[in-house]
Amino acid sequence: MNNNKPMLCEETYFNHFYLEHVQHASNFAYYKCGDKDHALDLVQDAFSKIWENCSKIDFTKAKTYLFTTVNNLFLNNVKHNKVVLEYAKAAPYIDKTNESPEYLLEEEEFKKKLQNAISLLTDAQREVFLLNRIDGKKYREIAELLDVSQKAVEKRMSGALKILREHIENI
Repeated sequence: MNNNKPMLCEETYFNHFYLEHVQHASNFAYYKCGDKDHALDLVQDAFSKIWENCSKIDFTKAKTYLFTTVNNLFLNNVKHNKVVLEYAKAAPYIDKTNESPEYLLEEEEFKKKLQNAISLLTDAQREVFLLNRIDGKKYREIAELLDVSQKAVEKRMSGALKILREHIENI
């Protein structure tokens, strides 16, 4: 049995070992993962493992053990993230609205048609239509906001709806 083994378990030696290698280990971990906080976590976990296993580690190989542990922790994390991603891909799409895929596709197609039709409106028609249908404003409020008569708002809305009906079925 090597008489030097217990030295790593002595707090003063461990503290010296920590201070001597923490910066290099942190840099190594950062180069691996590209995230300072994650790198620090990896290094702290590695030092914790060394402290937990100090009686089993030959102090002359402690530096190698440190870097190997940081690398292994990083690889385990990568592996875990791959499993999580694979599970997410394999899990069935969960529709929170409980709508069928056909309905969702039709809804998406309708949105595109609506956006295209809205783009055909004049600026004045589009403004009135969106203020009324999206913002929920009444014709009187829109008239005040745009400084036009309520009749002008009605006419713009009528024109907007006519164009939308021509370009979108079932509206």
